Amino acid sequence: MPNGPEPTQSTTPPAPGRGPLLAIGGAEDKLGKRSVLSEFVRLAGGPDARIAVIPTASSLGDEIVDVYDALFRKIGAADVWGVRPESREQAEDPEVVGRLADATGIFMTGGNQLKLSAIVNGTAFGEEIKAAHERGVVVGGTSAGASIQSSHMVAFGTGGATPKQRMTQLAGGLGLIRDVVIDQHFGQRNRYGRLLMLVAQSPHLLGIGVDEDTGALITDDDDGHTRLRVLGRGVVTIFDGRAIVSNAHEARRTAPLLASGVVLHVLPAGSAFDLTDKALVRQAPVVDPGEAEELAVAGRDLKRLARDIAADDVSPTVLRRRRARQHSEGDLPSD
Repeated sequence: MPNGPEPTQSTTPPAPGRGPLLAIGGAEDKLGKRSVLSEFVRLAGGPDARIAVIPTASSLGDEIVDVYDALFRKIGAADVWGVRPESREQAEDPEVVGRLADATGIFMTGGNQLKLSAIVNGTAFGEEIKAAHERGVVVGGTSAGASIQSSHMVAFGTGGATPKQRMTQLAGGLGLIRDVVIDQHFGQRNRYGRLLMLVAQSPHLLGIGVDEDTGALITDDDDGHTRLRVLGRGVVTIFDGRAIVSNAHEARRTAPLLASGVVLHVLPAGSAFDLTDKALVRQAPVVDPGEAEELAVAGRDLKRLARDIAADDVSPTVLRRRRARQHSEGDLPSD
């Protein structure tokens, strides 16, 4: 397994603005279409992609890097290498930090998110990830690697549908996207309650829950707005608690929490959400070309039928015969 390029100054021209973020809810497809991982490789440059994999959160050894090395190269990336600080001391090492310099994509694996936060946040390594994002590098991650992208991240906690006091705990994230908290394995591990608890305690945070094999792609668009687009098999669930009424400030121990007035958004693949305005992005419906032609024919048919009915000199018997003759000859002519 290659250790990555020698630390150098990046030769990649600076990109205009910040790079995309891709938060994956874990258990992404690695054997089938690989749609979520393929999008990450595409954003990183496709055949020119140079991807640094950060497996710090994982309890596995080099094999976790081997997996993503094989996957990303199979999808078409030019180069893949692992960069694994295991302590804050290593995360301050210029040689370790320098291995990120030439990456066009940075990918953080799953594992223990509190370990990832404790080692990376506030170090030169963490700052280099943020700097790479600012110069246009795509930053992605799965599971723990998704959670750490936000300004606040879930450190640990239990599942369940009911929000309860002390259900989970926050830790600091990298802050690549501000004023949100991202949770993962969301629907599969029933993490609705703990994300609601966090929103009840900190209503200024937008709660984003990402299902497995699902990606929340976050980009800064040309109009100055930051938008989230959903790809993959599941959904992204968003809790907006700006108008919440809650007793989180006074509930004791593990008591269920009052959480009224939370706005819920459930977004399947293809949906888009404006994180600046905190609103769904309405999109024009996509009509299948074949279905569109059928609708056009039906519309012409109905127009002709309306004219025939309106004709005073046409009896119902004559009208029925005319309609039967027209249909036997094929579709009605265009108006």
